[in-house]
Amino acid sequence: MPKLKTHRGAAKRFKVTGTGKIKRSRANKSHILTGKPAKRTRRLRTATTLKKCDQKNIKRLLPYM
Repeated sequence: MPKLKTHRGAAKRFKVTGTGKIKRSRANKSHILTGKPAKRTRRLRTATTLKKCDQKNIKRLLPYM
């Protein structure tokens, strides 16, 4: 069998935790931050886990993670 290629765009955006969950960063943190409250921008800094329904698709893009 040939080796599977990792989707490089997905590899830059997702990391796998020790328990096997997929970690992602939050959206809406790149620009136009002056109109957003400080409480919201602080919350956007923290990473969160991917929903269970989306994990199957991302694990297909990242076969060796």
